[in-house]
Amino acid sequence: MRRGLIARSKVELPDAVFDARLDRLRSAMRGLDALVVYTNNTRPAAVSWLVGFVPYWSEAVLVLPRNAAPVLVVALTFRVKPWIERTSRVAEVVHTPRIGIEAARLIAGRKADAAVGVVDLDHLSAGIVDDLREGGPQLSFFDASDLFATLRASADPAEIMLAARASAIASAALSCIDPRAAGIGAILAMVEGEARRQGAEEVYVAAAPDLARERRFVRIDSVTSGEPALGARFAVRASVAYKGSWVRRAVTVDRDGVVSAGDVVFAEAVALLPGESALSQFASFTVEGCRLSQPLEALMGSRVAEPRSPGAGAVVSVQARIEVDGRPVLLAAPALVGGPGEVASVFA
Repeated sequence: MRRGLIARSKVELPDAVFDARLDRLRSAMRGLDALVVYTNNTRPAAVSWLVGFVPYWSEAVLVLPRNAAPVLVVALTFRVKPWIERTSRVAEVVHTPRIGIEAARLIAGRKADAAVGVVDLDHLSAGIVDDLREGGPQLSFFDASDLFATLRASADPAEIMLAARASAIASAALSCIDPRAAGIGAILAMVEGEARRQGAEEVYVAAAPDLARERRFVRIDSVTSGEPALGARFAVRASVAYKGSWVRRAVTVDRDGVVSAGDVVFAEAVALLPGESALSQFASFTVEGCRLSQPLEALMGSRVAEPRSPGAGAVVSVQARIEVDGRPVLLAAPALVGGPGEVASVFA
């Protein structure tokens, strides 16, 4: 369940932004009568990009007829209807515990044998799929993931602006780290608290408390597992959401100050995206971005078996482990992939 404030700003996300995205999607729906997009608090990105809705919990289905306004079918109670209407660009909100059945009925009510595209069909639960078929027995369902991913590949100006804001929040939060703090728990509390004060919709903080022992980020729960000892060099990562846009930033810190070594070589390697040859020089790396419903999907990386290169104009988050003078440095930052002849640029 999310804990931050989810509210819509029509200055940052005006109706025209959503209308343009929906128009582009409808134009690409050749042979389809409607599109179905599922959302929950762990897979919110597709629906939030289309209409602005981000669930605190539970689940919902967006129904987009090719020739009509979108309808949101939610498993939430009627009590939250005013909030959903304030934060979402939809024509109607329908409340029901069986969202798949109601979504299919809405589509079948317009055309009984409609062809329906389903975004991220492979990750849709069997229960939802069964309910879609039960609610529209004559409907034909097709995987529309590639169609959606193609449209989502290049970020529009509003998305870039929101990513920049999320990056600024993460940067401000990480800048609050006091290497002299008593322990890693206090440091993570500082980072999370500052991110929320800066307006983060959600924030997850992870750490590598002692890079001499462990060189990967982990979530730390001192209540259930105890607080690990803080080493002479450690790293902290903040994953921040703002108005549906997620980014990651990370810094490595010595107990006597922030480590800057590695920043330049990291930025130079990121500049060569979407190629991964420069990033391959690092001990490990991951490039994450949003294709479908998952906000930060691993697209490329030293451990990604089937890489998907981000397209020109995509917003991604890059994470790398760099060895400097034989010592590890963990870094992460969001970046905008350049077009042909352009370099990718790391967000400030």
